[in-house]
Amino acid sequence: MTIRVLIVDDSSFICKRIREILEEDQEFKVIGVAHDGREAVELAASLQPDVITMDVEMPIMDGITAVKKIMGTRPCPILMFSAMTQVGAQATLDALNAGAIDFLPKQLEDIDANRETARYLLRYRVRMVASQATRMSSRPMGRVGLEERESLTAEKPLVKPIRATSTWPKTSSSGKIELLVVAASTGGPVAMQYVLSKIPAECPIPILLVQHMPPNFTKSFAERLNLLCSINVREARDGDVLQPGTALLGPGAMQMQVKQVAGERRIALRPKQSGEIYSPSVDITFDSLAEVFAGHVLAVVLTGMGADGKAGAMKLRQRGAQIWAQDEATSTIYGMPKAIAEAGLADHIYSLEEIANQFKKLH
Repeated sequence: MTIRVLIVDDSSFICKRIREILEEDQEFKVIGVAHDGREAVELAASLQPDVITMDVEMPIMDGITAVKKIMGTRPCPILMFSAMTQVGAQATLDALNAGAIDFLPKQLEDIDANRETARYLLRYRVRMVASQATRMSSRPMGRVGLEERESLTAEKPLVKPIRATSTWPKTSSSGKIELLVVAASTGGPVAMQYVLSKIPAECPIPILLVQHMPPNFTKSFAERLNLLCSINVREARDGDVLQPGTALLGPGAMQMQVKQVAGERRIALRPKQSGEIYSPSVDITFDSLAEVFAGHVLAVVLTGMGADGKAGAMKLRQRGAQIWAQDEATSTIYGMPKAIAEAGLADHIYSLEEIANQFKKLH
């Protein structure tokens, strides 16, 4: 089956390069090229592509505005191409909130140091985004709605009080929950925003967040979550002590583990090593938690491609931890939670809204 692609970028060179990479595989056919957001909206309506690749910064109409208009008229799977800068990260997060499914760096070397691997990954990600075309219109809560986003983005203080005065009543088979860890990949930024914003400031346990994301993006994402949530959220630093009411996000290009040091549970960061596909990797984080917390963990696996987290969840489950997985209907990409569900590791399979409602009880 041919995947029909609309390429949107104000650079003719970039458009040509994306076209060449995609059409190396006969599965892809570029049916149109737009050089600004307004033209993209018009061509999306007339050509009805299976997938759109969209630049962020363009003349006449930027990519974020174009995404909003396309998603408001005839929704289509959209993959953003972004500069690997903090400004580019913030704009990309805005585009994901507007309805884009996934993003990639504009430069091939930022996708992967190996050029051929980078070209393969570009085609793979476009293919995976395009596979969501038939599901987009029927997904009830795969994205936070506009009204919800507007309420979340209301200004909130950067520093919030920590008031760990009670115990969350949920328990694992080996005792009370001492840590919440939330993991995601594609679709995760919007899903995490939605569920974490429901956690009250009085949350009595520490929280870890593992989201597949490049370095500059995790810093910007943590800052955004901190503005949207009642709990404190920031990017994790090596040596951080886990604290109630604080969520630590694993930095991009690093592996985040938890180790017991002088009676304290601390973050241990290390660079990605050869052969490791994801950084941060959910499996690596989960493995360390199985050792340190001996099962007193609630691990929640949200939307994402692939199966990262499955092996680590198996170890956690063997130690008595609880595992929740997001359901198919509300997942942007039903990969990671599907791997958990099909392996029989999920204690509960919840919709995104149900997970958010459970998180409201964290006090």
